[in-house]
Amino acid sequence: MPNDNKIIARSFGILIGLGLAGFFVLRRALRLAVKRDNGAFIEYFELPPATSPSSAPQPLSGLTFAVKDIFDVEGFVTGFGNPDWAATHEPATRTALAVKYLVDSGATCVGKLHMDELAYSIIGDNKHYGTPVNPAAPTRVPGGSSSGSGVAVAADLVDFSLGTDTAGSVRVPAAFCGILGFRPSHGAVPVIGVIPMAQSFDTVGCFAKDPTILRQVGHILLQLSYTDVRKPQRFLIADDCFELSLIPNEASVGAVIRSIQKLFGRKALQHINLGDYVASAVPSLKVLQKEIGSDMGAISLLRTAMQMIQRWEFKVNHEGWLTTANPNLGPATAARTKAALETTSHLLPLLQRIKDEARYAINDLLKDDMLLVLPTVPDIPPKLNTKPESLEEFRNRAMDLICIAGMSGCCQVTMPAGEHDDVPMAVSLLARQGSDRFLLDTLLALYATVQVEDKADANQRASLSNGHFDAAELAKEKGNAAFKRNDFKNAISHYTDAIRIRGNNPTYYNNRAMAYLQLRSYSEAEADCTKALILDKNSVKAYLRRGTARESMGYYNEADEGHKRLPPATALPCACGRVLSLV
Repeated sequence: MPNDNKIIARSFGILIGLGLAGFFVLRRALRLAVKRDNGAFIEYFELPPATSPSSAPQPLSGLTFAVKDIFDVEGFVTGFGNPDWAATHEPATRTALAVKYLVDSGATCVGKLHMDELAYSIIGDNKHYGTPVNPAAPTRVPGGSSSGSGVAVAADLVDFSLGTDTAGSVRVPAAFCGILGFRPSHGAVPVIGVIPMAQSFDTVGCFAKDPTILRQVGHILLQLSYTDVRKPQRFLIADDCFELSLIPNEASVGAVIRSIQKLFGRKALQHINLGDYVASAVPSLKVLQKEIGSDMGAISLLRTAMQMIQRWEFKVNHEGWLTTANPNLGPATAARTKAALETTSHLLPLLQRIKDEARYAINDLLKDDMLLVLPTVPDIPPKLNTKPESLEEFRNRAMDLICIAGMSGCCQVTMPAGEHDDVPMAVSLLARQGSDRFLLDTLLALYATVQVEDKADANQRASLSNGHFDAAELAKEKGNAAFKRNDFKNAISHYTDAIRIRGNNPTYYNNRAMAYLQLRSYSEAEADCTKALILDKNSVKAYLRRGTARESMGYYNEADEGHKRLPPATALPCACGRVLSLV
């Protein structure tokens, strides 16, 4: 890799000597260098592992890594993603503590990686240094602000990498590049030697492809000693968060749900409307809603509170440099820094109260070894050269999901969960603050099964195009015929066959739920309707049939909550919400 610098330097000499011809030689040399590392690296060097006094191998021996250009490395300028910052700062006099932990544990640091300007973006582009190429989706953005860190791992340039995550800057690039990303609990990993962005949310995170390596690196960063592995008691599926996603729910979370059922049993799964929970458990959000005159939901209000705190802390940290250096910034970064500089402190007491309430509420929800399952981002990565206004809209939707860990201090890990339109998808697990080891252990236990289920999904989709679709439809029609004969048990058997062949069709679950209702198997009917709604959140019949099941079990409030989700023009056919037509 250092030879790239020699090529470029030699090309500069040719450029001077040959004029225009030299320019084309230089451009070709630069392209070659970029192709070799996908534009991830800003600087190559080597920090060899510390020598161990014992003969025993160190835990990270033989592994290579690189760091985001926000970490101090002794003797090198920390660039913070902006050339004006680099030009106005001296080389670091010490190496960031997190980097030192890894080198002392046997890993070799091989360089610094590109990042978004001032760590103030989740997209992955940079006006000055360009956009690193996403190996998993070259026509789409890599995610940021730890863009180079995600790309370097996805392109197999290093075994793992370091990034920072204030508001998604590890989780987003990991999701976009189809790799693993770990944001630890706030305060769990020291940030000494790391340029601050907003210290109420700043964390040092890491990327890897291999869950074993991610776990090893996480343990070194967290400075944890060995403890017994704990088994998760419950996985809470945040249904409303998946409804924010534009990706079909079965595609995004189906493999994860099936994997949890296989490894931990069906009883380990529960469903939650996280927005409703936050609205009830974080009462100060209503005060903020009145202050800003907004009709946003609870999660969006939580995101707004986080962004307001982030702006204020960024201003406190960097106002002096911004006003003195007057740096050249990209348009999006310039707009955000301007908003930060205009921020006042008058709402800070309220915002801190919201943060305290959210931290208590989310951590209380996840006590007793419970995990929250939610989408990492609301959609697949935006395409390169997407219009700025579309990127900003995407950013706000993504921040609705990102703010949960930020405002609670919880740890979160994102993992690949198949592909949609040949682009990576991701699902996250979130554990209470301080449960980092438990989270990494659970990921290790779950990851292989999720990948097997993802592969099975891909094979199933391929099979459907070869005639299996017709077999599933035939089974459904047999079920419909049995239902019309009032042979409900046989109808359930046929619908089950259809589901076995094509498990991502909400109609099959809807029809089986209807048969279960006739047999007064209300719990099974409710479960099938919930599955149908995961697959199609606009299924009116699933809402109504689930309402019938819940009313029949005496869950009147839950039934009413489901009816409130119906489109305004929907008329209930009877007081109990029963709908008996076949599909």
